Amino acid sequence: MSLAGAGAAALRKPATWRRPGGRGVARRRVAVAALLLALAYAGGLLMFLLDERLSGGSVGGAAAGGLGPMVTVASSVRRRRPLPSPADAPPHAQPGSVYRSHLVFERLLPAMRDDATLASSLSASASWRRTMLMTSHYQNSGDPWMPCVNGRLTRSELPPSNGYLMIEANGGLNQQRLSVCDAVAVASLLNATLVIPTFHLNSVWRDPSKFGDIFDEDHFIETLKEHVRVVKKLPEDVLLRFNHNISSIPNMRTKAYSSPNHYVQNVLPKLLELGAVRIAPFSNRLAQSVPLNIQALRCLVNYHALRFAEPIRILSDELVGRMTKKSLLTGGKYVSVHLRFEEDMVAFSCCTYDGGWREKTEMDNARERSWRGWHDAKGHGIR
Repeated sequence: MSLAGAGAAALRKPATWRRPGGRGVARRRVAVAALLLALAYAGGLLMFLLDERLSGGSVGGAAAGGLGPMVTVASSVRRRRPLPSPADAPPHAQPGSVYRSHLVFERLLPAMRDDATLASSLSASASWRRTMLMTSHYQNSGDPWMPCVNGRLTRSELPPSNGYLMIEANGGLNQQRLSVCDAVAVASLLNATLVIPTFHLNSVWRDPSKFGDIFDEDHFIETLKEHVRVVKKLPEDVLLRFNHNISSIPNMRTKAYSSPNHYVQNVLPKLLELGAVRIAPFSNRLAQSVPLNIQALRCLVNYHALRFAEPIRILSDELVGRMTKKSLLTGGKYVSVHLRFEEDMVAFSCCTYDGGWREKTEMDNARERSWRGWHDAKGHGIR
């Protein structure tokens, strides 16, 4: 008899399942046993899924006492699933030590003490700032890293200006700082006079601070005077040309991470024609990879020209003095809190910490949700 015929014959004889005794009893026992095994498997699978949802919690203890078969099945299912390597799993660190900040502190403490000693010494020269803390942590073939400004900038008489460049720095304070560095670099590329940047009023923070409220304007202008012309506002004749309406000045909308050639080919002609252009928004509007002389100018702005306004410097000195005095009671240790250390900030910075594969997965997902492939694009993101 063929398999199809045997199957049809079995379907035509349901009475054999109801016959008392003999093979009918055996079949019922097999069916019951199969049903119990199926229930145990389903229960074990359910426990396994619950176990996965509970962030690493295992099935055991009191639960295992009443669910022996299900726990056994769940364990067998778990054994079939490949487990991540222990080296890839995030360390079970105590709260507050996930990013090993205490280890960084211990490594830098001797250099911090050297800084304090040199700063308080009457015989310390102006070069005391170039101490171990600034150079010892980053070594290249045994030599300390040097500031990128050195040897990259040439000082010569500036040619006549091609016009005025205005930018609007958006984002948080860190993004605004980067925008100012890029604005000076772009002004140099265009041989333009940079108007002190304006800060976009953030809809979340609603901070009305202007450039001069945060940074020392006079120091900014003085530091850059041999490289880029900087003025606090547009001159009257230029304002008159645009009816004293800043919004009438053409906004040269520029894509993120535009190359230096883009500015020379697309923005410079308009600047020469009108005498003034603006770019808003101006966050991340210059490519990261630029010629060394342009990068050196960025560094000059970041590390020298941008100095906090005097009220902020006074307050920061008070805070440092208080931390130094108080931390003597705790062996030099203290705790600092980053008020904006949130998922979006960490994701956008593309920095990696000590969270291992779990951190990487979460941050990749956050970047994909917010920027859809930006972090994987050529020349951007993590490298």
